[in-house]
Amino acid sequence: MMGCGKTTAGELLAKKIGYDFIDIDKELEKSENMTVTNIFNEFGEQYFRKIEKLKIFEFTSHKNLVMALGGGAFEDEETRKILKKYGIVIYLKATPGCIFQRIKSEIHRPLLHKNFSVDSIAFILKKRAGNYEKAQFTVDTCDKTPDEVVNKIMRVIK
Repeated sequence: MMGCGKTTAGELLAKKIGYDFIDIDKELEKSENMTVTNIFNEFGEQYFRKIEKLKIFEFTSHKNLVMALGGGAFEDEETRKILKKYGIVIYLKATPGCIFQRIKSEIHRPLLHKNFSVDSIAFILKKRAGNYEKAQFTVDTCDKTPDEVVNKIMRVIK
Protein backbone atom coordinates (compact mmCIF):
# COMPACT_ATOMS: atom_id res chain seq x y z
CA MET A 1 0.00 0.00 0.00
CA MET A 2 1.15 3.53 -0.65
CA GLY A 3 2.90 5.16 2.27
CA CYS A 4 3.98 1.89 3.90
CA GLY A 5 7.67 2.49 3.23
CA LYS A 6 8.26 0.25 0.21
CA THR A 7 10.77 2.53 -1.48
CA THR A 8 12.58 3.60 1.69
CA ALA A 9 12.82 0.07 3.10
CA GLY A 10 13.54 -1.43 -0.31
CA GLU A 11 16.49 0.87 -0.98
CA LEU A 12 17.91 0.27 2.49
CA LEU A 13 17.42 -3.51 2.28
CA ALA A 14 19.10 -3.68 -1.12
CA LYS A 15 22.06 -1.69 0.17
CA LYS A 16 22.44 -3.90 3.26
CA ILE A 17 22.37 -7.18 1.30
CA GLY A 18 24.30 -5.95 -1.75
CA TYR A 19 21.41 -6.18 -4.22
CA ASP A 20 20.20 -3.71 -6.83
CA PHE A 21 16.99 -1.80 -6.15
CA ILE A 22 14.25 -0.72 -8.48
CA ASP A 23 10.98 1.06 -7.89
CA ILE A 24 8.44 -0.01 -10.51
CA ASP A 25 6.68 3.37 -10.45
CA LYS A 26 9.98 5.16 -11.15
CA GLU A 27 10.78 2.71 -13.95
CA LEU A 28 7.37 3.38 -15.51
CA GLU A 29 7.89 7.12 -15.25
CA LYS A 30 11.20 6.74 -17.09
CA SER A 31 9.85 4.50 -19.85
CA GLU A 32 6.64 6.51 -20.34
CA ASN A 33 8.39 9.87 -19.87
CA MET A 34 5.62 11.08 -17.58
CA THR A 35 4.62 10.85 -13.92
CA VAL A 36 2.42 8.09 -12.56
CA THR A 37 -0.26 10.71 -11.87
CA ASN A 38 -0.13 11.91 -15.48
CA ILE A 39 -0.33 8.34 -16.78
CA PHE A 40 -3.44 7.78 -14.63
CA ASN A 41 -4.99 11.09 -15.71
CA GLU A 42 -4.24 10.73 -19.43
CA PHE A 43 -4.75 7.02 -20.00
CA GLY A 44 -6.61 5.71 -16.94
CA GLU A 45 -5.92 3.11 -14.30
CA GLN A 46 -6.52 0.14 -16.63
CA TYR A 47 -3.73 1.28 -18.98
CA PHE A 48 -1.45 1.98 -16.02
CA ARG A 49 -2.00 -1.51 -14.56
CA LYS A 50 -1.25 -3.08 -17.96
CA ILE A 51 2.12 -1.35 -18.38
CA GLU A 52 2.91 -1.83 -14.69
CA LYS A 53 2.43 -5.59 -15.09
CA LEU A 54 4.69 -5.68 -18.15
CA LYS A 55 7.39 -3.75 -16.29
CA ILE A 56 7.18 -6.10 -13.30
CA PHE A 57 7.49 -9.14 -15.59
CA GLU A 58 10.51 -7.52 -17.25
CA PHE A 59 12.34 -7.42 -13.92
CA THR A 60 11.29 -10.77 -12.43
CA SER A 61 14.08 -12.56 -14.27
CA HIS A 62 16.75 -10.34 -12.70
CA LYS A 63 18.81 -11.85 -9.91
CA ASN A 64 19.89 -10.06 -6.74
CA LEU A 65 17.16 -7.45 -6.99
CA VAL A 66 14.86 -5.79 -4.49
CA MET A 67 11.74 -4.47 -6.22
CA ALA A 68 9.22 -1.99 -4.80
CA LEU A 69 5.80 -2.34 -6.42
CA GLY A 70 3.00 0.15 -6.67
CA GLY A 71 0.24 -0.41 -4.13
CA GLY A 72 -2.17 -1.91 -6.68
CA ALA A 73 0.26 -4.20 -8.48
CA PHE A 74 -0.36 -7.20 -6.23
CA GLU A 75 -4.09 -7.07 -7.01
CA ASP A 76 -3.44 -8.88 -10.30
CA GLU A 77 -3.51 -12.67 -9.87
CA GLU A 78 -0.97 -13.40 -12.61
CA THR A 79 1.42 -10.83 -11.17
CA ARG A 80 1.07 -12.37 -7.70
CA LYS A 81 1.85 -15.85 -9.04
CA ILE A 82 4.92 -14.72 -11.00
CA LEU A 83 6.32 -12.68 -8.11
CA LYS A 84 5.86 -15.51 -5.63
CA LYS A 85 7.35 -18.02 -8.07
CA TYR A 86 10.54 -16.02 -8.69
CA GLY A 87 11.02 -14.18 -5.44
CA ILE A 88 9.97 -13.48 -1.89
CA VAL A 89 7.03 -11.13 -1.50
CA ILE A 90 6.79 -9.06 1.66
CA TYR A 91 3.69 -7.08 2.57
CA LEU A 92 4.70 -3.91 4.38
CA LYS A 93 1.64 -3.27 6.50
CA ALA A 94 0.50 -0.04 8.10
CA THR A 95 -2.74 1.30 9.52
CA PRO A 96 -4.78 3.91 7.64
CA GLY A 97 -3.89 6.52 10.27
CA CYS A 98 -0.19 5.76 10.00
CA ILE A 99 -0.32 5.94 6.20
CA PHE A 100 -2.26 9.22 6.32
CA GLN A 101 0.36 10.80 8.59
CA ARG A 102 3.15 9.71 6.24
CA ILE A 103 1.60 10.94 2.99
CA LYS A 104 -0.70 13.79 4.03
CA SER A 105 1.51 16.42 2.39
CA GLU A 106 1.96 14.50 -0.87
CA ILE A 107 -0.25 15.62 -3.73
CA HIS A 108 0.87 13.10 -6.35
CA ARG A 109 -1.12 10.05 -5.19
CA PRO A 110 -3.53 9.38 -8.08
CA LEU A 111 -5.98 7.17 -6.18
CA LEU A 112 -6.34 9.76 -3.43
CA HIS A 113 -6.19 12.91 -5.51
CA LYS A 114 -9.88 13.80 -5.09
CA ASN A 115 -10.74 12.06 -1.82
CA PHE A 116 -7.83 12.15 0.58
CA SER A 117 -8.69 11.06 4.11
CA VAL A 118 -8.05 8.29 6.61
CA ASP A 119 -11.39 6.81 5.51
CA SER A 120 -10.40 6.70 1.83
CA ILE A 121 -7.12 5.00 2.75
CA ALA A 122 -9.02 2.53 4.95
CA PHE A 123 -11.38 1.78 2.03
CA ILE A 124 -8.49 1.00 -0.33
CA LEU A 125 -6.71 -1.09 2.32
CA LYS A 126 -9.85 -3.09 3.08
CA LYS A 127 -10.40 -3.74 -0.62
CA ARG A 128 -6.81 -4.94 -1.12
CA ALA A 129 -6.17 -6.71 2.22
CA GLY A 130 -7.08 -10.19 0.99
CA ASN A 131 -4.52 -10.04 -1.80
CA TYR A 132 -1.86 -8.29 0.27
CA GLU A 133 -2.12 -11.09 2.82
CA LYS A 134 -1.16 -13.61 0.10
CA ALA A 135 2.43 -12.38 0.36
CA GLN A 136 4.83 -14.86 1.95
CA PHE A 137 5.61 -12.49 4.83
CA THR A 138 4.05 -9.46 6.50
CA VAL A 139 6.04 -6.78 8.29
CA ASP A 140 4.31 -4.01 10.24
CA THR A 141 5.94 -0.66 9.50
CA CYS A 142 3.99 1.63 11.86
CA ASP A 143 6.04 3.26 14.59
CA LYS A 144 9.23 1.70 13.21
CA THR A 145 12.28 3.32 11.71
CA PRO A 146 13.40 2.19 8.25
CA ASP A 147 16.31 0.33 9.91
CA GLU A 148 13.91 -1.52 12.21
CA VAL A 149 11.72 -2.49 9.24
CA VAL A 150 14.71 -3.75 7.25
CA ASN A 151 16.08 -5.70 10.22
CA LYS A 152 12.69 -7.37 10.62
CA ILE A 153 12.60 -8.20 6.89
CA MET A 154 16.07 -9.70 7.08
CA ARG A 155 14.99 -11.88 10.03
CA VAL A 156 11.84 -13.19 8.34
CA ILE A 157 13.42 -14.03 4.99
CA LYS A 158 16.34 -16.05 6.40
